[in-house]
Amino acid sequence: MDNLVSIDYGIQQEIYISGYHKWAQCWFADWNPLPADAAEGMLFGYDIPETFVHQNETPGGLVGQCVISGKDPTTLNEKIEAAIKQFPHLDMEDLKLKLSKDVGVWITYVKDTDTIKNIEFPKMWAAGSTAIHLACQEGAKEVYMLGFDLSSQNKLINNIYKGTNYYYPEHTKGFNPVNWMNELKTVFGEFPDTQFYWVDWAYDTPPCYNHSNVGYLTKTELCDTFKIL
Repeated sequence: MDNLVSIDYGIQQEIYISGYHKWAQCWFADWNPLPADAAEGMLFGYDIPETFVHQNETPGGLVGQCVISGKDPTTLNEKIEAAIKQFPHLDMEDLKLKLSKDVGVWITYVKDTDTIKNIEFPKMWAAGSTAIHLACQEGAKEVYMLGFDLSSQNKLINNIYKGTNYYYPEHTKGFNPVNWMNELKTVFGEFPDTQFYWVDWAYDTPPCYNHSNVGYLTKTELCDTFKIL
């Protein structure tokens, strides 16, 4: 079965609306269904502008739950000011754009019969490294890592989803990859019996993880391995 991992709340809702969860196993961060009437009570208690409230239509059928997640828009300016003081050398407009992502409340009405799984562990990780860890938890003995090109704060973002809904615009700069690399290092060390293949490493020198279970392949070598024309 195909598996799909999503960390960002807006993208989770977009995936749910698409219906993809009906034919693939989805794993979502902070996906904790509540009684559907909790949404009304939550909105009643807070003065949140409509532009910050994102709701899907009820999916029909067995609907009795909703998932509520998001970031508090009232604390955004405080976070931006704190970040400016901590990282004064960064591009402030770019920083503001990143901190503003997924600000607001995402209310997703769901069916009682949905099989989406909440990610219990790891928490607060990037989607890619989370997906790899979950695959290993499920018993994967070979993991091929495609699209793990990392990033650079001095270059434009290189994700294939740039410019799409709920992702960063094409003019956004990249991220410091240290956290991603540390997460991957944790996975490599935690699952020594799993062989990892990093496909098309984008930098001149592969990272020195000192793990014998990490190898590097080009896309051509990957195609040869699986006899893909």
